[in-house]
Amino acid sequence: MLRLSNSRFFSVLLCLLVVWDLSAFAAAPATRKASAVTVRNIATRSSATRFANSSGAPSKRSIRHRHSTTHYRYGVPTFADSTNGDIAEFDDPIVRQAAVEALGHYNGSVVAIDPNSGRVLSVVNQKLAFSDGFIPCSTIKPAIALAALEESVITRDTMVPVARHRYMNLTEAMAHSNNKFFEEVGRRMGFETVSRYAHLLGLGELAGYGIPEEHPGGLPSEPPKNGGVARMSSFGEGIHITPLQLASLASTVANGGTLYYAQYPRTPEERQNFVPRIKRKLDIEPLLPELREGMLAAVLYGTARSSYDRNEVEQHLGKTGTCSEQGSRLGWFVSYAADQVHPRIALVVLLRGNTHRVMGPTAALVAGRIYHRLHELNYITATRLDAAAGTPSFDNSSSRPQ
Repeated sequence: MLRLSNSRFFSVLLCLLVVWDLSAFAAAPATRKASAVTVRNIATRSSATRFANSSGAPSKRSIRHRHSTTHYRYGVPTFADSTNGDIAEFDDPIVRQAAVEALGHYNGSVVAIDPNSGRVLSVVNQKLAFSDGFIPCSTIKPAIALAALEESVITRDTMVPVARHRYMNLTEAMAHSNNKFFEEVGRRMGFETVSRYAHLLGLGELAGYGIPEEHPGGLPSEPPKNGGVARMSSFGEGIHITPLQLASLASTVANGGTLYYAQYPRTPEERQNFVPRIKRKLDIEPLLPELREGMLAAVLYGTARSSYDRNEVEQHLGKTGTCSEQGSRLGWFVSYAADQVHPRIALVVLLRGNTHRVMGPTAALVAGRIYHRLHELNYITATRLDAAAGTPSFDNSSSRPQ
């Protein structure tokens, strides 16, 4: 009897539990639906808030796009309207159009200079180009190479140890942007020598003449705490350089050693009365073949090969740079058109953002598109003939193809 009573008791208890669970389940859908809506709304508001804090507008992209969840992770957008706020009335219209189209939606800047006079042909994203500056990343390496060649620390064929049982010469180190090579070269020269040549090449001072919004960038007064002169020589640690300064440096390499003041005519009078102004002349012409060989190798098969144009006989020369600073990835490319008798244009592309597509090879790709378009329009060849004839190479009323 006792066993039967226990059995009945548990049976009744089980029935009661089942009935209670079914009642709760019947009442639950509305609760579950409300909870789901609440969670979804919280997630939506959180996502929109993060996006709005970075870009000022909520995201319209589907969460199916994996990259959309990391676009503004560090606060600096990869994409933006880089022409916003520019006053481009007196830019060379052909160069500017090619630069704007090539840059597309990337958050960045393009600076183009005539190496024969220092005349600024176009600046896309003027606010960024004339800013306080950024770490140059590996675009500092051409300056380090020039200093090392001048000081006889290396020659073109000097083999520098870069790993155990591995050595590299200047051309290959420039082509592949080998950090160990330039760290060792920087150590051999020392901080004072590296700083002196950086000053001579225009770093840490205003590159322009009569450009009131320009900033001078900066050079460290002592070896950087992070890596010392070695990292300063491979990444530009402690250095701040603007796109305008880097374009001025590229122009000096392109024309054989004349460091012009960068001038940006932005009125009819300034355009009409433009006269080149020389800051100083550097005796670097004998060193340039070794440097140019490395910069060409970077374009042909190295870190800048994304800019290579197989349809062009004369390739541009360049150097990439990739690193991070102040919560943003940086992608640099410094270059110039390769005619060494009458170099027509020096280009610098800077990209900013927070995705892995922001890097030197992407900046090189943008520059490659600019060169390709200018070649299509016969711009470089036509203006090279102007330079050879001694006629002005830039006029806003130019009848060249638009």
